[in-house]
Amino acid sequence: MSTEAAAIALQDHAALWSMGEIRASDVVNAACDALVAGLDTAGLRILAGCTRAEADYDVHDLLPAALEELDLAFYPIGSEAGQEAVARALARRMLTGELTPWEFTFRIHQRHGHGLPLTERLAELDDEYDILEYGDRTVNQVDAEVTAEARRLAAHPTVPAEPTDSRR
Repeated sequence: MSTEAAAIALQDHAALWSMGEIRASDVVNAACDALVAGLDTAGLRILAGCTRAEADYDVHDLLPAALEELDLAFYPIGSEAGQEAVARALARRMLTGELTPWEFTFRIHQRHGHGLPLTERLAELDDEYDILEYGDRTVNQVDAEVTAEARRLAAHPTVPAEPTDSRR
């Protein structure tokens, strides 16, 4: 894994964790992967050194500093920028085969409904999966459109994090 790919993966894990999508131990694993890929800062080493038992308690305090050292964003819980970062992270997961197109749209729709402008089309496509048997579209057609939307999201520029005091 390149250092750029490791940084993107760590950023994705941080966003997913901050929005409750993954466990803290997954963030620690991403920090370990980032170290192996060649990223190296004091904060990243400390984060990567957490045990599973420590992760649930320590990631909250360690992650913001580790990300700052790497010039990556920490998204405050519930922030729109964080929600958009999660959508982009899930899009990348779909494109690598970790999620099916339907699972991707379902998770986006379930989390944001039709309320997040960046993912509105995905919520509409999730609705289309529900009515396929009544319309003239096929699963493959909807999957193709979901894949195109995932590519658009994955390529979408990263939104800067909202200001936060991470030392609290």
